[in-house]
Amino acid sequence: MNEEFTKLFNTMMEQSQEMVRAFNPALESLPVKGLDAFFPTMTKDMMEMWFGKTFNREGLDAKTRLLVTIAALTVLGAHAEPQLKLSVRHALASGATQREIAEVIWQMSMFGGVPAMQKALEVAQAVFAETEEKDA
Repeated sequence: MNEEFTKLFNTMMEQSQEMVRAFNPALESLPVKGLDAFFPTMTKDMMEMWFGKTFNREGLDAKTRLLVTIAALTVLGAHAEPQLKLSVRHALASGATQREIAEVIWQMSMFGGVPAMQKALEVAQAVFAETEEKDA
């Protein structure tokens, strides 16, 4: 990031925080970090039921559906971080590889921009590391 972009980003963050304080002062102290820990990954069978063939017999399987979800959340940007973490965990549990997830995120750079792609890759890498620690 160059200095002008950093200044612009910091200004945008300050303005967003002011808006939050104006709308609901209680949200200012809401701890967002770790919020996704309240939502554990569903079992593969549960994901198949909710996202796969049970409700969508002729539709997409759970893995494909979750990869599409990751694409959409990538384009939405940093404000979808908890949902992206959860979707990456679910996609891994549904059989998606780290490479497939990274390719989907990279593809979205054309639609959501490079900053959104970079943030999504950081989130995915954190989930990959988390998953590898649990498996070790």
